[in-house]
Amino acid sequence: MTFTKTTELASKYEHLEKMSVHELLSNINQEDKTVPYAVEKALPQIEALIPEIVRKLKLGGRLFYIGAGTSGRLGVVDASECPPTFGVPFDLVNGIIAGGDTAIRRAVENAEDNPTQAWIDLQNHNIGENDVVIGIAASGTTPYVIGGLETCNQKNIITGCITCNAGSPLALTAQFPIEVVVGPEFVTGSSRMKAGTAQKLVLNMISTAAMIQLGKVRGNKMVDMQLSNIKLVDRGVKMIMQEIPVSYEEASELLKKHGSVRKAVDNYNK
Repeated sequence: MTFTKTTELASKYEHLEKMSVHELLSNINQEDKTVPYAVEKALPQIEALIPEIVRKLKLGGRLFYIGAGTSGRLGVVDASECPPTFGVPFDLVNGIIAGGDTAIRRAVENAEDNPTQAWIDLQNHNIGENDVVIGIAASGTTPYVIGGLETCNQKNIITGCITCNAGSPLALTAQFPIEVVVGPEFVTGSSRMKAGTAQKLVLNMISTAAMIQLGKVRGNKMVDMQLSNIKLVDRGVKMIMQEIPVSYEEASELLKKHGSVRKAVDNYNK
């Protein structure tokens, strides 16, 4: 298979500095419109990975994302949003970024070039055979991510990846590769743009579909969400009112008593 590093191909747009703001925005928007179609082509690959994640999580395993730069940050974002959205333990879905937490806010020089560091980072979380590790790298060439997946494969740990280049070294390493080929970026090589958008869309699909399969959503409602602010408490009260015939005040008391929408509804219906 021929590997083409598409995120670094010459852009079809030249002399961006000569464009008006309107032209810049219109052209970026035109490029962004292509991303969902690229994701659509990868749906069979995404569909193959999610049952494996669900199977392992039911066995007590966890889901890990590993990445560097933008890709690593997107993994951290998706992982951090799972506990408040689905009421799962904070360590069920984990985002690990090359260079550690410092790299979330600022680049850590050469962090992504170490092929052995990802496994060290995973060992700090007591990684095991019931866990699943997804490597995220737009180019599909990041040594940190590839090295991590290679060791996971050797240790009988299920591996997947999200990359934006077909036939990349990362895709060839992962047991369940997801290749969302978005093509050249508006700013050549700036993979935080279309590639980043594609990765975020896929991460949304993976975590949301897995949590639904695990029963963390009822109907289309986040019945296990954490009630961490006034807005979410109000949303929870209104969810209860939609499920059972009670007033706002009664629903509020039920939510306060039971601590979650699911428990409030279930205990009312007993």
